[in-house]
Amino acid sequence: MATTIKLHLTLPDDLAQEAKVWGLLEPGFLRGLLREEVRKRRIDRLFKAADSLAELPEPPMTAAEVSAEIEGVRKGRRPVRAHAGRS
Repeated sequence: MATTIKLHLTLPDDLAQEAKVWGLLEPGFLRGLLREEVRKRRIDRLFKAADSLAELPEPPMTAAEVSAEIEGVRKGRRPVRAHAGRS
């Protein structure tokens, strides 16, 4: 699925001409530029969230606690299955 968005840019003539020569105003280039910026912002948001978690007063979880949490989530989401044929 794709959304069509029309942009109107007002640029100095020399910048517009040079950008056009370099292909910087082509849809494919602009699409890539936007994807890269979105990716960078997602990563920045992730690191900000990690920094916020690191500032919490609780001590970090141990590996055993993390494993127990993961196992608990897995058990809560998966239906109980018979292990027929498995040893």
